[in-house]
Amino acid sequence: MRKQIANIITSSRILCSICFLLCPVFSVAFYIMYLFCGITDMVDGTIARKTKSVSETGARLDTVADIVFVAVCFVKILPLIQFPTWLWIWIIVIATIKIGNVVWGLICNKKLVSMHTILNKATGFLLFLFPLTLSFIEPMYSSVIVCSLATVSAINEVYYTRMGREIF
Repeated sequence: MRKQIANIITSSRILCSICFLLCPVFSVAFYIMYLFCGITDMVDGTIARKTKSVSETGARLDTVADIVFVAVCFVKILPLIQFPTWLWIWIIVIATIKIGNVVWGLICNKKLVSMHTILNKATGFLLFLFPLTLSFIEPMYSSVIVCSLATVSAINEVYYTRMGREIF
């Protein structure tokens, strides 16, 4: 059971993300669930390393939990923010590169490649902070910062993916 704690925490992020769909945006419940998902994302890997239960399955589950959480956040938050067309195009380009990396990994390695690089973690952290800063930082400014780091991260991921290397 001790070896499964990290995966249980990661799975709770998936469940909480789905429940998150039912919360009114920017309500107290929204922030509580949002912070819970963020905290579980930060601690699951640490717990896996401490309990020596790091596994490929756990890394894949973490990636799925991240995708579910980000998708739910996009559905809940993005419709409330007015972005210019050029920023949407930039976001689509980043997503295309990241999807291309996944497809390349599947074709070349016959498996889902998940990159847990420092740049991906930093991008994830900035993305996590984004909704928390909407009330006091103009979304345009923070979006450019997040997209800049996400672009560098996606390009870095291209390198690792093409080299056949996987970073957990």
